[in-house]
Amino acid sequence: MRTLKILLGGWLRVLWIVYLINLGFPLYGGAVINSFMMKDIPMDRMTYGAGFSLCNLFVGLGAIPAGMAVMKYGIRKTFAMGGGILIIATLWMSQVATQPWHYLVGFGVLNGFGMAMGTMLPLATTVTRWFVRYRGRAMAIAMTASGFAGFIASPAINKLIQASGGNWRLAWIAVTVTCVASSLIALKFIKESPQEYGQIPDGREANEEEKKAIAVNPLVTKYAWKPAEVYKNYVYWLTILAAAASQWPFFFFTAHWIMHLRGKGIDPAIAALCMGLFTMGGIVGRLISGWLMDRIAARYVFMLGFLCYFAGSFLALQASPTTLMAAYMAAILYGAGFGWCFVAQQTMLGHFFGPAAFPKINGTLLAITAILVSASGMVGGKLFDIFKGYNEAFYLNVAMGVLGLILLVFAKMPQAPKDTSATSQHTA
Repeated sequence: MRTLKILLGGWLRVLWIVYLINLGFPLYGGAVINSFMMKDIPMDRMTYGAGFSLCNLFVGLGAIPAGMAVMKYGIRKTFAMGGGILIIATLWMSQVATQPWHYLVGFGVLNGFGMAMGTMLPLATTVTRWFVRYRGRAMAIAMTASGFAGFIASPAINKLIQASGGNWRLAWIAVTVTCVASSLIALKFIKESPQEYGQIPDGREANEEEKKAIAVNPLVTKYAWKPAEVYKNYVYWLTILAAAASQWPFFFFTAHWIMHLRGKGIDPAIAALCMGLFTMGGIVGRLISGWLMDRIAARYVFMLGFLCYFAGSFLALQASPTTLMAAYMAAILYGAGFGWCFVAQQTMLGHFFGPAAFPKINGTLLAITAILVSASGMVGGKLFDIFKGYNEAFYLNVAMGVLGLILLVFAKMPQAPKDTSATSQHTA
């Protein structure tokens, strides 16, 4: 019960709310708004899809300046800067957008960059600073906000547009208001580090007994890594490549899953339900991964996440109108696989290299993986054009999973470059 109380503490709830707002309303709510916007700003589907591709790319590329901002200005101000950019993006969409290129700039570039500054990077940094023993579970709980974001933001925005007679510009103004609220909440309630409040990580008052308990934790480094040292360590680059291997199937699945099901003859309403199950599976995967991260070596938890992709790919190939359970389970497993691996990669960085270097090295990881996986949707579409089906694309996803497993075999706890006698440098 004490562990649960710590994990559900007031400021972690605030972090969850800020993450949900900054991700859910600009992205999932924005996707709903954009479908109405196309009536007034006609564009082909390629241009429409390019807006989302740009958004995903700039979420990744923006992680580098987000990491720099965290280190220079702090977590609170970085969240607020992200909210400020989102305010500019949403006002641009509501007041300026009249042509397709306006949409690409507003939704793709500005919106993506704002989410980079106001979502994952500062969230993961906050959790890494405030938790050690419970870091995995805290990371998982905070990240479940992304799973709930679509279920909360999308229906709310859709209802507003319907009630206003299709006024999508009004909906973007509503998103602006939510971003203003998230920035104010972050500035008021997000806390930078436990040391500022006379505490140590995991929500406890500092005392010698608690310090000793953390000092003997075999899963977490005790060396104060510097970013330059991390960049020279091969384990860091193995982690980046494994993270990219885990995200490739996710971005393919997001782009093509509904089309795959409809091509199999499955009703569009059921295909939409499967997307909902995909999102909910991500919540389950995050929670399981976080729980395991606090108990066993990080790379083993990461490896287990890939198994969800393997099972999900097999079931996806079996999906048909007469085997709907295969479609349901494939969606759940793919969502669980991504959520599982994403929590694992974030927690693994914190465990291996510590909180001081985390903002910068995580920003680099997010940027590189965004570039590496940005072609996933296009490659999946090209394979469909060549083979007239998605089987080969799912086989490629399995191959990516195998590659990720091989990389993680060698991703052991890194040795400290200077103080090799540090007690925590294990090989697990």
